[in-house]
Amino acid sequence: MSDELILEMRGIRKAFPGVVANDNVSFDVRRGEVHALLGENGAGKSTLMNILYGLYRPDGGEIRVNGKAASFSSAREAIQAGIGMVHQHFMLIPVMTVAENIVLGVEPKKHLLLDESGAEQRVREISERFGLAVDPTALVSDITVGQQQRVEILKALYRGADLLILDEPTAVLTPQEAGELFQIIKSLQTDGKSIIFISHKLNEVLEIADRITVLRRGKTIETVPRKGATEESLARAMVGRDVLLHVEKTAAKPGDVLLAAKELHVLDDRGIEKVRGVSLEVRAGEIVGIAGVDGNGQTELIDAITGLQKIESGSVTIAGTQLTHASARAALDLGVGHIPEDRQRRGLVLEFSVAENIALHDYAKRPDARFGWLFPGRMTNRAKRLINDFDVRGGGPSTPAGALSGGNQQKLVAAREIDRDPKILIAAQPTRGLDVGAIEYLHRRLIAERDKGRAILLISLELDEILSLSDRILVLYEGQIAGEHTGEVSEEQIGLEMLGGRERSAA
Repeated sequence: MSDELILEMRGIRKAFPGVVANDNVSFDVRRGEVHALLGENGAGKSTLMNILYGLYRPDGGEIRVNGKAASFSSAREAIQAGIGMVHQHFMLIPVMTVAENIVLGVEPKKHLLLDESGAEQRVREISERFGLAVDPTALVSDITVGQQQRVEILKALYRGADLLILDEPTAVLTPQEAGELFQIIKSLQTDGKSIIFISHKLNEVLEIADRITVLRRGKTIETVPRKGATEESLARAMVGRDVLLHVEKTAAKPGDVLLAAKELHVLDDRGIEKVRGVSLEVRAGEIVGIAGVDGNGQTELIDAITGLQKIESGSVTIAGTQLTHASARAALDLGVGHIPEDRQRRGLVLEFSVAENIALHDYAKRPDARFGWLFPGRMTNRAKRLINDFDVRGGGPSTPAGALSGGNQQKLVAAREIDRDPKILIAAQPTRGLDVGAIEYLHRRLIAERDKGRAILLISLELDEILSLSDRILVLYEGQIAGEHTGEVSEEQIGLEMLGGRERSAA
């Protein structure tokens, strides 16, 4: 890393109706460094990067790239200046190949036609140079989420990016894929590329960043070197107070079985069996955590329990009522709350307002409606209460859900599902995209809901979250329960079972 500044942002200001997103923010990046941008949901990180990438125009301040004044009115202009951005939600076309996605808009031509072999060769060259192992001929719809992210990085590198903005790059990755991403980032650094790493995960920032800038409520709080920084000091700077990084809870007092699945077999959309004879129980007043590497049947298991996926065989019972072939609506009506793993596809209608999204399940019931009439005022009042309780930032009851940051969308879904007073709460990746303060709040809330007598089924790729919240842990491997634990268990033991270790050692 050199001392040469390739980016300077000075006194950046950006206001939206009712909120100042960036208030005199300053930020710079040196050549060959990873500079992490930390902050709570709604702190102004994405707004600052959208200004840099030409998606927003700043109200004030200046930007200098390689020492020269710059002002971008579109992403194309930012790309031409050597800036690339990998968004949290990828922007790829599933029906096209990896190579076609990468060269889209800047296609190599041969005799006025697309030079497919030339495109594939160029993609292979860049891929090998930076350790981005990906097949140029594969369809995007057939590759993993981690590989899709590599395609997005390749798109930026193909266009000559010297500065890469990675927005929450590990939010959708497994721990193994996150480790591979860090190796790629180090390879990019060695080549002289600079990285802006936007994240909520303090441990990752301390592992990968050279310097760390913290934003809080639109203002720059501090820029510090990684050396000497701790999770506690960064959390305090982000939130403005000491944050409890470890969950405190009393022993569970399990009651009646509220959720039971017996010998479940479930196929995915392609007809492949993903859940293979799973049986489990969740009692009132306990949290049962499901650990496993992504893609081992978690999604299909949740969808089967919540009525979103057809069950091939086996049964699901909710509070004594069999729900095996019922709809998602029937599950909700029986008292199931569901924080889905994909908040945008399964949790929200992005075009609807915050108030409308909160009322999605119960719009036809009191107090939101009576005799077929909706009462928008009551919906608005409920939304105001939940916005305040769950600290949803970036708008009010009438704000479209799609205008909120990813973390605030997650808070909105969690607020709606918990407020419905469910008997059973299915929480799938409940803290995905949340900052440390919001994670602390939601973890406390889940423990409080457990203590009220709810049965909570927690599915998370974050092993720390599973270990700290769960009263019992089930390990899912290739669609089967590979282990069950109550009380103290080591991370190594769970990790071994997540990879089928017990099965291999027994073989």
